[in-house]
Amino acid sequence: MPLKQLRYVVVEGPIGVGKTSLSRRLAHRLQAELILEQAEDNPFLARFYEDKRRYALAAQLFFLLSRAEQIRQLSQDDLFAGPKVADYLIDKDMLFARLNLDEAEFRLYQKLYADLRPQAPTPDLVIYLQASPTTLSQRVRRRGLNYEQGMSEAYLAELTRLYTEFFYHYDAAPLLIVNSERLNFADSDEDFELLFQRISEMRGAREFFNRG
Repeated sequence: MPLKQLRYVVVEGPIGVGKTSLSRRLAHRLQAELILEQAEDNPFLARFYEDKRRYALAAQLFFLLSRAEQIRQLSQDDLFAGPKVADYLIDKDMLFARLNLDEAEFRLYQKLYADLRPQAPTPDLVIYLQASPTTLSQRVRRRGLNYEQGMSEAYLAELTRLYTEFFYHYDAAPLLIVNSERLNFADSDEDFELLFQRISEMRGAREFFNRG
């Protein structure tokens, strides 16, 4: 894929997979504006991890509102003014809603999502990072955010399943599926260069990258 065509790139994947680290490196390499979901700004997130049942809807709605505003601004921007790299698709909000909300809350969330979700630009490339629940759990522990330390591997396994299901059907943009088990984009220049070369060589609508 010619790099000059990459005006809007999205990196996605479950919690702990390394999407923000990769997004930062891609934005730097492409001289692109970096758009982050900024989970640390959500005032309900720490409380959600302490009491999921009580704070799930509040945390989810805060994310929806903040991401919708970012996407609305992105939609109004002239994408030709400069490339953008984001560490989320707003479409993935529904995955977390399905996982964390009860039936009544989920129905309410669906209605609000339909009303609030702006028409997002179609990415030129989506990079979906995969890793096993065990690897995700290890990475979450290693990055050391206090409110994440009680996150169970079972929760990450169910989240991973939902991401796999979502991207199995995803066809809105070119998709590069990356097995990140043996890749460290935060610390390894070699791993990043291998991926960047793979991106430049993409020709199909759905391709895979795995460092055996």
